[in-house]
Amino acid sequence: MKNHSLKNVSRRQFLQHSAALSGAFVVGMHLPIASEAATASATPALANAWIQIAPSNQITLICARSEMGQDVYTSLPALLAEELNLPLSMVKVEIASVAPVYINAMLGGQITGGSTSVREAFDKLRTAGAATRSVLVQAAAQRWNVAASDCKALNGKVTHAGGKSATYGELAVDAAKLPLPEKPVLKSPANFMVIGKETMRRLDTPVKVAGKAVYGIDVKIPGMAIASLAQCPVIGGTPKSYDASGALKVAGVIKVVQISDGVAVLAKDFYAARKGRDALKINWDEGPNASLSNATVRKSLEAGLSQKGAVIKTVGDVNKSTSGGKPVSAQYFLPYLAHSTMEPVNCSADVSNGKCRIIGPIQFQQGGQAVAAAAAGVKPEDVTIETTFLGGGFGRKLELDFIRQAAEISKAAGMPVKMLWTKEDDITHDFYRPMSIHQVDGVIGANGQLELMKAKMVSQSVTARAFPGFVKDGFDPFMVEGSNNVTYDIPNMEITNVITDTGVRVGYWRSVSNALNAFAIESFVDEAANAAGKDPVAFRMASLNKHPRAKAVLEAAVKKSGYSAGSKKFGVAQMECYDTYSACVVELDTASSDTKVKKITFVSDCGIVVHPDQARAQLMGGVIYGLGAALGNAITIENGRVQQTNFNNYPSLRQNQVPTIEVHLIPSQEKPGGLGEVGVPLVAPALANAIAAATGKRIRELPVKA
Repeated sequence: MKNHSLKNVSRRQFLQHSAALSGAFVVGMHLPIASEAATASATPALANAWIQIAPSNQITLICARSEMGQDVYTSLPALLAEELNLPLSMVKVEIASVAPVYINAMLGGQITGGSTSVREAFDKLRTAGAATRSVLVQAAAQRWNVAASDCKALNGKVTHAGGKSATYGELAVDAAKLPLPEKPVLKSPANFMVIGKETMRRLDTPVKVAGKAVYGIDVKIPGMAIASLAQCPVIGGTPKSYDASGALKVAGVIKVVQISDGVAVLAKDFYAARKGRDALKINWDEGPNASLSNATVRKSLEAGLSQKGAVIKTVGDVNKSTSGGKPVSAQYFLPYLAHSTMEPVNCSADVSNGKCRIIGPIQFQQGGQAVAAAAAGVKPEDVTIETTFLGGGFGRKLELDFIRQAAEISKAAGMPVKMLWTKEDDITHDFYRPMSIHQVDGVIGANGQLELMKAKMVSQSVTARAFPGFVKDGFDPFMVEGSNNVTYDIPNMEITNVITDTGVRVGYWRSVSNALNAFAIESFVDEAANAAGKDPVAFRMASLNKHPRAKAVLEAAVKKSGYSAGSKKFGVAQMECYDTYSACVVELDTASSDTKVKKITFVSDCGIVVHPDQARAQLMGGVIYGLGAALGNAITIENGRVQQTNFNNYPSLRQNQVPTIEVHLIPSQEKPGGLGEVGVPLVAPALANAIAAATGKRIRELPVKA
């Protein structure tokens, strides 16, 4: 797959050059010519970085975000189809290669994450579609010598009141020669034909049901070997020496190679590769983390509570006298968590002839290109990245370790390889959600509401490891999620973060710091309501007058859940997360002898909903993911070794363990908010609050122990 691009040319030069090649045009910026992946099926007559229209009238969206179940394969084409006046079924999807134009403007890289895909593309792709529709209509009007206002673009055709018609494909060559409108008129939501319709269905369902969808684990390259990589049981350790004689005796094993952080066995199939790997004898240098344990990590975090840290947000004066007020204080703890995707880590690589080809489940294409180039010893422009479907990402496929490993193995072996991790590899060599400790202090004022709140979070910083340039003076922009956007009107408030590096490698986990901060703050608000002698819903409502959307979702969740004040079986929580306002009500089965959730009601105002069915599905999936983590997940480390290994001791919820879940969306005309991660953070505090209501026992440390 080649990624062609044009540099240092004017808009007019770009237009003339690319029109001569393929009829390409640009939408408001310098764009690269279409990638090979997008043009393999049919040479486009009209093309830009986002849209390809072939003479056959095949319309293709170049999708710049990775599909990992969150529906970009359908929701992003829907934005384009809307402005092109097309039924969604007419749009084909191809995943983009690496190019600057595909950088996520909200994250600063070609990255899928942060629940940004629809938020970032909502105006961009609609503008591309509207601009394309405009020049198609102009091309038809010029061909027929009629007024453009008398022409209409609909269902892949431009028609004229006089009876003339032409498909978009038939008009594409002429349209590619026309200047684009600087600010094309976008459709009003009242006129949407695709966006927001309940009849919309996923475009990737047929290929997935038929078993034709290609995930990283399915990739095949001619002459490819399967690689199983032995890694040090202590993350960060490296091989000092190894004996491969036993492995080479295993039938099907081709060769054994050492890379920077492991020893790989290459074979004709995974069974032989894994059996050969088990026969290796490796002497490891376990590195500086060999004595690391949960106890030492927690102790270092607790020490951080005494540090001043970085003040993230201040409101009013937290040092003012609050004599006569009622103090409330609590400390909360959250453990390390693994991503535990259904598809284990894998990557295919072919390093040969000064080039490097990478194929796999990737969330960060630019980073993948850079790390593969370094591993293969080639220039970045000589690395191609081909992104498959992802069998779950949750932030794990943002990391680049598996891409580097595959490239190193292919280079050392001199052949294409597909590296497959086992589930045990995946759990024991993750980039874990950070452990965190939160100290929250407050004062209940004369009005029975929080007059003051101070919240301090002590944790590792993922960003300091992954993107250190973004952390300045102790401020990590992703560490403040869920704390600097508190929706409660508290007259005096201070939010502080303390970054403490413990040596454990950490990564962005679904909803990032929202899940950490929401558990602490929403648990504390419940404790404050109890201290004030108020119903937790009424207590929250009284402090949400400045955030009507937050108030509305809480009101709706209370109503739809059947919540009643004074009940001993409900717990509530609410927050704004990735521009979406949500509220969660957990109802316990009080007849059960242990902690059993009967029902979860989740209400969101996520602005304009592009794909309602999948919006609800994403929220429901997030709720399940968050509930599983709250009930039974924790990564523990002893002697530098992660103790959890597979689903038996790091479980995912089974179908019969999932309670009734109701998801409701509040109609809204606000710009779209995020959805892929939003369902996760509120479940744990709502659950803890329900347990406190039912038993009087306050859960301040996760996971919940039934």
